[in-house]
Amino acid sequence: MRRLAAVVCSARCAPRRLFLTGLLAFLLVQGLNAWSQGGAVQPPYWAYAVDPPSDGSSPAAPDNSPQHIPGSNAEFTLAQIHDLFEVPDWHPDAHPVMPEVVALGRKPGLFACGYCHLPNGLGRPENASLAGLPASYIMRQLEDFKTGRRRSSEPKHLPSTNMALVGREATDQEVQAAAAYFSRLKRLPWIRVVESSTVPATHVAGWMLVPSSPAATEPIGQRIIETPENLERTELRDDSSGFVAYVPEGSLNRGKSLATTGDGGKTVGCAKCHGPGLRGSGSVPPLAGRSPSYIVRQLFDFHNGARTSALALQMRKPVAKLTLDDMIAIAAYTASLRP
Repeated sequence: MRRLAAVVCSARCAPRRLFLTGLLAFLLVQGLNAWSQGGAVQPPYWAYAVDPPSDGSSPAAPDNSPQHIPGSNAEFTLAQIHDLFEVPDWHPDAHPVMPEVVALGRKPGLFACGYCHLPNGLGRPENASLAGLPASYIMRQLEDFKTGRRRSSEPKHLPSTNMALVGREATDQEVQAAAAYFSRLKRLPWIRVVESSTVPATHVAGWMLVPSSPAATEPIGQRIIETPENLERTELRDDSSGFVAYVPEGSLNRGKSLATTGDGGKTVGCAKCHGPGLRGSGSVPPLAGRSPSYIVRQLFDFHNGARTSALALQMRKPVAKLTLDDMIAIAAYTASLRP
């Protein structure tokens, strides 16, 4: 009787198992389709580079020997270079005098603006390039961070979430001083864009992608790999050493079509708001020559609703139909333009 019952149960349950198997397969395919259409729940790791958790080991004894970089007479110890409240200024003659909030910040909670964004304002892949942005735009973004109208799609991306703390901590006078300083700086070529099917193997360290050791190569896939031209100089916070961004083959032409014509209604030509050459217009920021990792983050954040200010809402329609591949192409193209 038990054998007969098992046979009957098997016959009755088979359609249910087939249905559940089919349903799981359908949901998996739908999830993969959502990712390819830019609607993935998880943001792309390479754009939102998040440091791995600490392994709990004790830090090495500090190296107090003076550090040097080519083309500078300055010297700093590693302790000074890692001090968030004192910017290692290797080229003080290359920029105006930094206001106190940019050079030193204010202890205990307001880090020096120039530490992350660098004295030249060009920044690194994990944060924003501020050089040459309208002062009013910079002040508005700090207000948006402060009020929560600008957030990150990846809550673990500390460089983004820290900006909310900066927005709450900085006084109006400090915000105005920092915005005025960075707006006066000249935008310079900072990122070399290379189309390639293979890239150096990298991992996340210091909130950005860095070459792995031993050196190896791997397929680029659908990613942008933005990494320092010279890791040692970047880790010393040398603001004369820039970055290289490897992008998928064909992405520059694809990005140009999307950015200049909207590609048949897929989006809106960027120059309509961002000006000729995508170098900015009025209070609208420039796109030319900016970090492609940063641009992908912003497009993804607009798409996911992480940015909700009045100006951000104007981006909802242009990004609504964009896939992640489209975002990669647009970011690659805009990064390749001369600032």
